[in-house]
Amino acid sequence: MGTLGILLSLALLMYLAYRGLNVLILAPLLALLALLFSGEMALLLPTYTQVFMKAMGGYVIQFFPLFLLGALFGKLMDDSGSARAIAHGIVAKVGSQRAVLAIVLACGILTYGGVSLFVVAFAVYPIGAALFREAGIPKRLIPGAIALGSFTFTMTALPGTPAIQNAIPNPFFGTDAFAAPGLGLIAGLIMFGLGTWWLSAQARQLIAAGEGYGTHRDEPAQQDMGNLPGFWLALLPILLVIGLNFVMAKQVLPHVDATFLAKPEFGGLQDAKSLIGIWSIIVALSASILLLIGLHWQRWLDLKQSVNDGAFGSMLPILNTAAEVGYGTVIASLAGFVIIRDLVLGVSANPLVSEAVAVNILAGITGSASGGMSIALKTLGAQYLALANAAGISPELLHRVAAMASGCMDTLPHNGAVISLLAICKLTHRESYKFIFVNTVAFPMVALVVVITLGTLFGSF
Repeated sequence: MGTLGILLSLALLMYLAYRGLNVLILAPLLALLALLFSGEMALLLPTYTQVFMKAMGGYVIQFFPLFLLGALFGKLMDDSGSARAIAHGIVAKVGSQRAVLAIVLACGILTYGGVSLFVVAFAVYPIGAALFREAGIPKRLIPGAIALGSFTFTMTALPGTPAIQNAIPNPFFGTDAFAAPGLGLIAGLIMFGLGTWWLSAQARQLIAAGEGYGTHRDEPAQQDMGNLPGFWLALLPILLVIGLNFVMAKQVLPHVDATFLAKPEFGGLQDAKSLIGIWSIIVALSASILLLIGLHWQRWLDLKQSVNDGAFGSMLPILNTAAEVGYGTVIASLAGFVIIRDLVLGVSANPLVSEAVAVNILAGITGSASGGMSIALKTLGAQYLALANAAGISPELLHRVAAMASGCMDTLPHNGAVISLLAICKLTHRESYKFIFVNTVAFPMVALVVVITLGTLFGSF
């Protein structure tokens, strides 16, 4: 009955999230539902306060700075006009004849620099709509192009990306954002190459069949591009994020004397290895925010409002993900979970395959890359690290596989980012989800298989 309760709870989480119920409500209720099936009714309140809330709070303590700084950086890039300036500059350089490539590159550069995918979607969509209309490309391809540039290679594969999905494995495996850089680059090129080729081929096929941009209501208004910062000035904070993240992670923080961490007030850690990845991103984003404010000092209409909006915008994402971690921790504490754990670990003798399967399944169920990966690593991360060490597999390879696996099944139809993207573009699942699915599920899965194969044969590089 315990295992049945867990499966029922997971199915309801997926269905009710798709129906629009907030995970802050769903996560504790469905965790306690699984507990009821295990016959532990007397433990409902203790489990909620001592297991669920403790795990949820621990996640917030660990990752809130990244959510806060990322949201703040994205908001300032948006309000300063920098995000639009970069997108417009990429389009101008690539040319309207390569509309799909231009939009993918614009989204990729912005998200690789730390701008949130929601800011990117709002900034790039009006430019994409104008570009696709001019080129006669069906509008329903725009969400696929934005998703390819925002939800795939820059989120999980490219080394150094400050995306939260690339930071979550750090404390579990003692890695940083540049883990397995060679494999990450190969995976990124596969996603980018296949996705751009396929979308361009789809555009040509649809145009040949007589389908054009189409007639749509509520089209975005023509944007004033006259008061935007210059392209390179707008790009400078993004370059600083990437460069400073690398310098801190590889050159500075590994050589800092961290013996003070052994003190009880700092957690009694033996070294800073599990913290370097997070510290590096904090420093890089903080410095880039200060640079962004200084560079555009004369452009701010209301800097205080921009800062406040950015801070408030970080609250719901961190709380939603933390609630999913609390849910996963409760599930992992139940006796019925042992059967599920053994099934997942028994999928393959190769811990990379088992890890990929576990993260994919949980990301798909929760509709969240960060949530699914957090649950998987919270419940099984220690086992995967032990299995990898025994098999001579690098923790960096575990990091890259976990990050990439989180970005495959997460974008099923109930995913919040997918729903938001379609709403921004004013399109439906029926019209556009096919193009999102192929680019964010199918091609990332191909890249993941390639990385696992190469990593198994040649190790991390």
